[in-house]
Amino acid sequence: MKVKRTHVKAALLLLVLWGAVSTAWAQRSTVDEAEVEINGITRKGQRIMIQLDSKLVEKAWSSYLKEKSGGTVKGPSILPTPKAQASKGIYTVEKAKIDTITSNPMRIMSKVEGSEQGTMVWWTLDMGNAYLSKKETQKEWERGEAMLQQFARNVYKQDVHNQISDAEKVLANSQSEADRVARQAEEIQNKIAKNQQKKLELEAALVANAQELEQLNRDVETNLKQQEAAKQEVENMRKAVEIVKAKMDKIN
Repeated sequence: MKVKRTHVKAALLLLVLWGAVSTAWAQRSTVDEAEVEINGITRKGQRIMIQLDSKLVEKAWSSYLKEKSGGTVKGPSILPTPKAQASKGIYTVEKAKIDTITSNPMRIMSKVEGSEQGTMVWWTLDMGNAYLSKKETQKEWERGEAMLQQFARNVYKQDVHNQISDAEKVLANSQSEADRVARQAEEIQNKIAKNQQKKLELEAALVANAQELEQLNRDVETNLKQQEAAKQEVENMRKAVEIVKAKMDKIN
């Protein structure tokens, strides 16, 4: 029991430390300018690296785009075709409205891709009269940068929340197991008490049995004496009868 509780405490401590690390990663996640090819066309945009599983990040990014743009997010097809494979990780939004960046509708093209370095989230914004650029659209660049960094913070927090949820499930299971073992210990103690009581009863029965045997042996001895006395009495009576008969013979 003590070992299991120690393991749970250690797991929770590691979770706290991991949360601190995740927060630190989110705080230092930097956005840089990068070129990415989408549908055969290379475009400049913003890129951020997130140290989390690509599936988690991709799902979160699709939801984030829908929430912020207010438009329909077109994602990659799930069909196993070459065209679908080529669009893997690509998400686009037509006529997106993100007032925190610009009041004009935009076309968003983005890509989420996992690698050994982490998961890349890249996007570019077609604002109609210009594409997102660090030099040419500095104000929009900074606003877009803030949004990507906020997304990174959100997804790191979500990851920590998921870990907390998993840890709480482990803790609940560990507590259930601890309760089960405690109940089992109580049942064992009850069985031991019953066994001891039964032992006392058996020992008392053995003592009574031994006493009964001694009494029976004494009864046997008494009975043998009574049989001997009865035989002697019979013999005496037989002799008495013979004496009486002898007297009768003399009278005749």
